[in-house]
Amino acid sequence: MGWGLVLSVAVLYFARSAELAGVRSETVSVPQRITSLQLWDEVVKRHSRLAVLRDQVVFAVRQEYVLLGDQLLVLQSAKHVRSSGLLDDFLFLLAVNGETMNEIEEEPKDFIKLTQEKLSVDEASVLVTSPCCGAISLFIGTTRDNFDGKKVIHLEYEAYTPMAEAEIKKICRDVRKKWPAIKHVAVHHRLGLVPVTEMSVIIAVSSPHRIESLNAVSYCIDTLKATVPIWKKELYEEEYSWKENKECFWTNMEK
Repeated sequence: MGWGLVLSVAVLYFARSAELAGVRSETVSVPQRITSLQLWDEVVKRHSRLAVLRDQVVFAVRQEYVLLGDQLLVLQSAKHVRSSGLLDDFLFLLAVNGETMNEIEEEPKDFIKLTQEKLSVDEASVLVTSPCCGAISLFIGTTRDNFDGKKVIHLEYEAYTPMAEAEIKKICRDVRKKWPAIKHVAVHHRLGLVPVTEMSVIIAVSSPHRIESLNAVSYCIDTLKATVPIWKKELYEEEYSWKENKECFWTNMEK
């Protein structure tokens, strides 16, 4: 390599790259004009154990991502820019694969409960917590104090419990087909009288990443309202009304 002007630049290592290199940071001498791939080769010459990360490494130069390849980097000397508080930092971010994560194998579980008792967000969250998941998404349905200009005193729910539980199990199975990464699902629904501000339903879903659990929670509540035989009565100041969810398939059947 024709080096031309040689600069001293700061290199920072993180995660597994730091473990393999045995250092967190160092200063290296490289050409001012160098490709990211050439830079990688120079680093591997210093720390040969890093070679195993060839397909997992990503650079960042001055806090901007740079792909490993033929992209030309124009560097600044660490000594030259240190007074301004800036350094040419090369940050190694690794796409850790499943073989290195040592995940605790855990069977996916569904927690279904229909109860006359008050619901607990803490209980639902704890049930779906998993060491291999980084996201827990929740939906909480509560009783509001108004509907269509009327003052709501409370709601009252009743269910055909065996069938309701079976339908919720179907929803959980469908969730796992749509989003295989989902770990645990909790669906808790209160029956009987539910005063204003109290919770009538909690859905909690855990997954390694948030997008799956967020989508699954939305699917769960929409499908629950559409298919599960739970009925809701709204009590107003002078009257009451049995309410049908607009999602219910029988509401939308042709007469």
